[in-house]
Amino acid sequence: MPSVNLRHSVRALILDEDDRILLCRFAIPEPAGTVVWAAPGGGIEPGETPLAALRRELLEEVGLAVSHDPPHVWHQEVVAPRHAAGYDGVVNDYYLVRTAGFDPRGTLSDVELAAENISGLEWWLPSEVARYDGPDLFSPRDLATPLTALITSGVPVRPVRLGL
Repeated sequence: MPSVNLRHSVRALILDEDDRILLCRFAIPEPAGTVVWAAPGGGIEPGETPLAALRRELLEEVGLAVSHDPPHVWHQEVVAPRHAAGYDGVVNDYYLVRTAGFDPRGTLSDVELAAENISGLEWWLPSEVARYDGPDLFSPRDLATPLTALITSGVPVRPVRLGL
């Protein structure tokens, strides 16, 4: 079987005191007009640990400093051509970060965020995610279901495996 080149990433499920989740608005160039709301985070750089990558990404994208080791709650593998430029797919490991609500503004400039396809940050209630019927997508596609389970049941013993 040929080897598969997957992009390894970390993402933070940032929940505030009202259980709102902070999501990044990714405007994906191909196919044109695709918008995906996803948890902040990104690729793990060579020599970087997953938690170091998570801390770096959160400072850069949303301006949140995380000093503790947040729990690893979800694991997602998507093997699909063109899902991530230059890769055969992605591996996303999600960590739960509880914090007070804040006005997100990371260290990256708007130009640097746009280079990463990020065009906005917004707090969402799980019920708003579940009811959304517009053209935008969520990652994972059925975000509301595992998010509601996480809020209701708490941190799982082992990371929950997610689909697309």
